[in-house]
Amino acid sequence: MEEKILLAQISDKIEFVKQKDKIQYTDFLDMYQISLVKNFLKKLDFENYVLYGGFEDSERKILIIYPEKYNLEMVQKNYSKLINVIRIFLSDDEKGKYSHRNYLGGIVKLGMKREKVGDILVFDDGADILVKSETAETLKQELGTLTRFENAKLEVIDINDLRKQEIKVEEVKIIVPSLRLDNFVSDLARTSRSKAVQIIDSERVFINGQNETKASKQIKLGDVITVRGKGRFVVKEFSGSTRSGRTVVIVEKYV
Repeated sequence: MEEKILLAQISDKIEFVKQKDKIQYTDFLDMYQISLVKNFLKKLDFENYVLYGGFEDSERKILIIYPEKYNLEMVQKNYSKLINVIRIFLSDDEKGKYSHRNYLGGIVKLGMKREKVGDILVFDDGADILVKSETAETLKQELGTLTRFENAKLEVIDINDLRKQEIKVEEVKIIVPSLRLDNFVSDLARTSRSKAVQIIDSERVFINGQNETKASKQIKLGDVITVRGKGRFVVKEFSGSTRSGRTVVIVEKYV
């Protein structure tokens, strides 16, 4: 039902853009919604759109629909009007203590809808939280009322001043009976094959940003596998086989 509502809203925005010649945009979409929307727009043969989340590898993005008279450069000039950053600087006593969960938990506690908030980039000294510009000031004020941030400094900054997060990865070795997706999910999520199939069926698995519900999907070198709630993994190397014919795979996990 939620999927139909989302696609109906996008259809309405497309019609508005065509009639009014003005840019329209959505709330932040998660990876599943992005995959759904891209397939929907492909079926419509509609190309006047861009997905933007504040930086190249963002997981959550807004869909921007623009008139035919616009080009991409014209749309990009609007980015800073659509997304702002709430920067949190922690006090010296709190530096290094807060994780993504602490920041997201604070936002949820305030009753802010998740779709109004994009990625949360965590640093030792605080975080950069991407939000829709229209809610930035309000959320900044409300976050400042939380006990966990009472000693922190909060400010709203331009999206162009977003800090780049250092990507940390750890190497993981898994051994799979075949290169089927369900085998990878089973090892990466540390669960049984049957549970892995359930995770795939529940549309929680993405390959290179596209939702994948086929358990038998063959994994290739370089594929980026995201299991919602478990993490993101890059298939780096097929490093040989065991005596029983299983494949040894080197995977990098984002931490």
